[in-house]
Amino acid sequence: MKKTLPLEHNYRPSSLDSSPPAIVMLHGFGSDENDLFSFASELPSEYAIISVRAPLSMQPFGNAWYSIYFDANEDKFSDDEQAIESRELVSICIDEIISAYNIDPKRITLMGFSQGTILSFAVALSYPEKVSRVVGLSGYVNKDILKKGYESNDFSKLKVYTSHGSVDQVIPVEWARKSKPFFDELGIPCEYSEFPVGHGVAPQNFYEFKEWLKTTS
Repeated sequence: MKKTLPLEHNYRPSSLDSSPPAIVMLHGFGSDENDLFSFASELPSEYAIISVRAPLSMQPFGNAWYSIYFDANEDKFSDDEQAIESRELVSICIDEIISAYNIDPKRITLMGFSQGTILSFAVALSYPEKVSRVVGLSGYVNKDILKKGYESNDFSKLKVYTSHGSVDQVIPVEWARKSKPFFDELGIPCEYSEFPVGHGVAPQNFYEFKEWLKTTS
């Protein structure tokens, strides 16, 4: 029977009998819970995998964690208030996932793509006690949606893998290149890679973060 969580989601159970690690997936702008969940069958069987749907419905289809607007000069900007609301919602959702599926609370990995990566970083930096690792694909750190005082958090158990397409036409690679120095300054181990693709995940990118999951578990 499907468990009741704050957000609609897909679930793949772990091969372990009790207290498995979990990967919580946060999709990108305009997508849904089925997107990253397509990786599930290729990820290690010991992980319970929960791919959640963002709360904002878009027309004609898709969902978002927060709105993105265009100003008079056609420059994009994010609705940071909505992003903070989603940050808090995902934090609550992690607690519910742990309870609903008997997950090991010390072994939660957030995996995000694009907007889902931005939100994953915000959740992990704001609540590092809830997240042990982040796989951030095609995103960046938005400091404006981090919890106030995050700098004094204990990041000793947090690790980050992040990657970006060198010809990404949606999120400039220059933004992503700032992520590793940011994490380094906080003392958070961070592996950063670039691949010769646009706004997407190259096959070699998938194999690399899959290997990272094995070596950092």
